[in-house]
Amino acid sequence: MERLALHTRLKPGMEDTYDREHATIPAELEAAMREHGVRSWRIFRDGLDLFHVVEVDDYAALQEALRDNPADQAWQKQMNRLLDGDFDKGSAGLKLVWEMT
Repeated sequence: MERLALHTRLKPGMEDTYDREHATIPAELEAAMREHGVRSWRIFRDGLDLFHVVEVDDYAALQEALRDNPADQAWQKQMNRLLDGDFDKGSAGLKLVWEMT
């Protein structure tokens, strides 16, 4: 299992729109994510900064599986209009330095 930390940033003034639109994701997208190994995906927002914490079997395989998925394409298009720059699906995970178990 991989544990990844990703960062994205909202366009100024889009905080409320993002919170409202991202309160739920399409059921077919969530099902596809789970089918392809996502165990959890949490997003924390601090002002304009979005911090994603992802646990997935294989992130590269997930990206490949979702690349042509219509639900993911529509979702990314919807979210990208709110972000300051495109969501970088290729962002590298951070190396775990320390963890309290």
